[in-house]
Amino acid sequence: MTRSSLLLAASLVVATLAPATSQPVQRQAPQSRAEVQLSFAPVVRRAAPAVVNVYGARVEQVQNHPFFDDPMFRRFFGDRGGQQAPGRAEVARSLGSGVIVDRSGLVITNNHVIQNMTEVKIALADRREFEVDIVLRDPRTDLAVLRIRTPPADLAVLELGDSDALEVGDIVLAIGNPFGVGQTVTQGIVSALARSQVGVTDYQSFVQTDAAINPGNSGGALVDMAGRLVGVNTAIFSRSGGSHGIGFAIPTAMVRVVIESARAGSQTVQRPWFGARLQQVTPDVAESLRLARPAGALIVSIVPNSPAARAGLRVGDLITAVDAHPVESPDGFGYRFGIRPIGGNASLAVTRAGRNLVVPVALEPAPRGGQDALTITGASPFQGARVATLSPGMADELRISHRDQGVVIIAIEPGSPAAQVGLQPGDVVVGVNGREIAAPEDLQQATAQRSRLWRFQIDRQGQVINSILGG
Repeated sequence: MTRSSLLLAASLVVATLAPATSQPVQRQAPQSRAEVQLSFAPVVRRAAPAVVNVYGARVEQVQNHPFFDDPMFRRFFGDRGGQQAPGRAEVARSLGSGVIVDRSGLVITNNHVIQNMTEVKIALADRREFEVDIVLRDPRTDLAVLRIRTPPADLAVLELGDSDALEVGDIVLAIGNPFGVGQTVTQGIVSALARSQVGVTDYQSFVQTDAAINPGNSGGALVDMAGRLVGVNTAIFSRSGGSHGIGFAIPTAMVRVVIESARAGSQTVQRPWFGARLQQVTPDVAESLRLARPAGALIVSIVPNSPAARAGLRVGDLITAVDAHPVESPDGFGYRFGIRPIGGNASLAVTRAGRNLVVPVALEPAPRGGQDALTITGASPFQGARVATLSPGMADELRISHRDQGVVIIAIEPGSPAAQVGLQPGDVVVGVNGREIAAPEDLQQATAQRSRLWRFQIDRQGQVINSILGG
C-alpha cells in the first residue's frame, strides 16, 4: 500500500467513525501577539549563561611494547600496538560541556570529558575563558567537579531542580556545545524515567529525553521550564554518532550528592555500603514467588558482617522500595540506596515468604581496604598495575563479586605494559606461573623474577581467564 493510500484510508476511517450529529468546532482568530507566540527564550536567558564549554588536553608518549612482537600475545589480546613509532609525542584533546552550580566557581561535568586530561579550561557563553582545577572525579557516576581558579563577580549559576518531580511528557531543554559548534539549545520532552542498562555508569537510573543531544553535549544541562537543572547530559543511543532522539541525563538527585561532596572538600564521593548481591526478577522468578509482576531486587548472597547482614536480611528477600521510592530492579535499588547520605538508616520495603516487612538498614561507608596497595614495577605483563588485597568494601566499590582469596587491580598507569596487555581495574589476579596469589607481596615477588613465558589466571566478573604470554 502506498503512502498516499495509507493517508486516504486513515481519512476514510475518521470519516466513518465520526458521529453524524457532531457539531462543527468553533474556531477563533488569535486576539493578541501573546496568543500566537510560544517561546522558550525566557528559560534560555536564565539557564544558558551558566552552561560552559569544557576543553581538556594532555601530551602523551606513544610507545610500542616488546610484547606486541609476540604472536601469542596478539592471539589472546589482539593487536593494540598500532603503527606509531616509539617515543612519538601526541596531544590528546577532549571537548564537552559543563554547568556552573556554585558562585564559588564549582562546575559539574562528565568524568569522561576530563578523564586523563592534565590541562582543563572552560569558556563561558560570552567566550571568556578561565583555567580550572579538577576538584573531584567520580567514575562510578561519570561525574566530575571543576573549580574556576579566579571566578568573575558576575558568574551565573544554575539552580538545581528536583529530578524526582519529573514526569514523562514534561518539556525540557538541552544546552551544550555539540560538535564544538558553540552553545546550542535543543528542545524535547522527558521520554522515560529511571532508564537502566545504558551501561555508562554504575548507577543506572537515567532521565531519557528526545531533545537533540550530540557529541560535545556531554556534561551539559538538561533544564525544566523553570530554568532549573534536572539532569546532566551524558550519553546518546546512536548508530551514526549523531542524535536519534534517544539521549540520557544523570538526574540531579545523584548530581547533588557529587556536588555536596566537593563542597565539603572531599576528593571522592562516600556512599553507603549495602553488602549484598542482587538479581533481576524475571517473569519466571516472579511466577515462582507468586508476584503480581516481575519487579524488585532479589537478594542472592550477603557479605558477612555487612549492613545487609546486620539488618537481618536473608537470601531470597525481595526488596521493593527504598524510603518509599519503588524499586524496579537491582539498578534501581543501587541508585536509590546510593544517593542516601552517610549516617542514620534507610527503610527497605521487603517481601519475605509472602509477608511484607520494613527493614531499617544502616547507612555506613564500606570498609576502606587498600592499605596494602602497591604498584608492580617488575618487567612483566603486570608492570604499571596498582593492586591491593580484595576486601568486601573494595569488591562493592569495583562492582565485582567478593572472593575469599585474590589480589585486585585497582588502577593501571596509562601506556604501561599492564594497560597494553588489556588488564583492567577490577581484575582479580588468582595465580602467576603456578604460584597462588593471596596478597600484593605475592604478586610483587612473582613478577620480580624474569621469565620467558608468563602464565597467569585472572578472574574478570566471575569468569577465570587463563593467559600465556611470551616475555
